[in-house]
Amino acid sequence: MAGQKITTFLMFEGKAEEAMTFYLSLFDNAEVMSISRYGPEGPGAEGSVVQAVFALAGQQYMCIDSAVSHAFTFTPSMSLFVDCADEAEIDRLYAALSEGGRALMELGDHGFSKKFGWVSDRFGVSWQLNLAA
Repeated sequence: MAGQKITTFLMFEGKAEEAMTFYLSLFDNAEVMSISRYGPEGPGAEGSVVQAVFALAGQQYMCIDSAVSHAFTFTPSMSLFVDCADEAEIDRLYAALSEGGRALMELGDHGFSKKFGWVSDRFGVSWQLNLAA
């Protein structure tokens, strides 16, 4: 992560690896760069993610499985914004990310973009998808 000063950090409660694997399946130039797991001594569940670094389309992210349950989770006021190259990409991403999640703005023409959609995925992460002009 030496080349990137600011990294988006995603905290899950037991779903970090599942979410990371799902995101890796959706984007080109995607890879797990490092992952460390809790052992039997904890404090998290054995095998869950202490910390992982992964890249989507060349952008790096970090994620963890929190060993502590919190009274908060993700909020749509912070989202990942994706400029899609074509209609096939935006349609594919919208369908995949909204499955098991919920639409915050249906995919369509909203005036500021000829095709835009905003979803909260099944893990609670918010994605804004925009068809680049």
